[in-house]
Amino acid sequence: MAHPLEQSMKLSHLKRSMLSLPISFFALLLLLLLSYNAFTVFSFHVPKHTTPLLHSPSPLSVPASSLNSTLFNNTLSPLLPNTTQSFSLSSHRSRRVRKHKRGLRSLRSEPNFPLSPFRARLKAFFNNTSSCKVRFFMTWISPLKGFGEREFVSVESLFKSHPQACLVIVSKSLDSHLGTRILKPFVSKGFKVIAIAPDFGYIFKDTHAEAWFNRLKEGNVNPGEVSLGQNLSNLLRLALLYKFGGAYIDADVMVLKSFSKLRNTIGAQNFDALTGKWSRLNNAVLIFDKKHPLLFKFIEEFALTFDGNKWGHNGPYLISRVVARVSGRPGFNFTVLPPSAFYPVDWRGIRSLFRDQVRSKWLVKKMDQIRKESLAVHLWNRHSRKLKVVKGSIVDTIISSCCIFCNT
Repeated sequence: MAHPLEQSMKLSHLKRSMLSLPISFFALLLLLLLSYNAFTVFSFHVPKHTTPLLHSPSPLSVPASSLNSTLFNNTLSPLLPNTTQSFSLSSHRSRRVRKHKRGLRSLRSEPNFPLSPFRARLKAFFNNTSSCKVRFFMTWISPLKGFGEREFVSVESLFKSHPQACLVIVSKSLDSHLGTRILKPFVSKGFKVIAIAPDFGYIFKDTHAEAWFNRLKEGNVNPGEVSLGQNLSNLLRLALLYKFGGAYIDADVMVLKSFSKLRNTIGAQNFDALTGKWSRLNNAVLIFDKKHPLLFKFIEEFALTFDGNKWGHNGPYLISRVVARVSGRPGFNFTVLPPSAFYPVDWRGIRSLFRDQVRSKWLVKKMDQIRKESLAVHLWNRHSRKLKVVKGSIVDTIISSCCIFCNT
């Protein structure tokens, strides 16, 4: 063990040695300490990603759902996603991309010839069917495989109640060899039906829809989360009736009685029992004269207020808000039928129509009401497409009464 005096002498020697170091050494040491401190304060860690980078559109660009489509050419900038959410967001975006790509493939217009093939074929069809009592339109903006038994029965119901009607199905997928085979049984029985691919440029021309559709093709309209095909169908039915006049029905509507006495008619979806007035209208069934001013207002409202992120905003809600504004104004002559006419049950009660009616007094009364008051029944396919038709149910009874090919 060192003597205390010896330790003191060594410490004094060390202090003198340190003091004898050049000042530049201390300056260098201080600089290194400051640099280390700055690095620890301002440094950050970039996580390692195992999923592809997502893309975030600018406010005016088209979302990832429209990437690689022929209609949209916007360039999107990459965004570093949150690692805890990247997998679910990537899966969600990829589903939307596939969904919109399928829709866009079926939505492409025909080439812009001097004389639209759509116009020529439609004119020839109506000229050859001059005896048709009612002009019906349907739209099918979906793949052909989705046109199944229920849609086929809808066409059956139309011709069962309107044997002298003409039906134009505006659809690219049905305007094909396989589509012709699906509709052949009707043609073979002498019914007047044709499927024609839409020419949006011609159908929308000289309406507010024309400018809106051009903006959509240029990538200046955000198609949003809701199916673009669904929203284009909402617009297409309005433009078809405005240009040609007639009746439009959705492919999940079962027609029970003739529409021949109806003119400029909309159906209420819901009715307020306290006020005795409708609370919401629907666009699954529309009957209008050519160039009716209410149709013009509908199309204008679509173009000015389009929102692809709100379901129904460009469809039933659009019809409801426009009618509420123009009701009572001169020049807008139209009729709003009660819910029992086309919508005897709304989407929340549609399941009941697929059950056995013998087990419920309510269903027996509902069937009686439909027989007496309903011109058609909307099946709300979005909420019922996976339901099985139970034998003895109201839907089963309707299908049996609409059947044309029962024994074939």
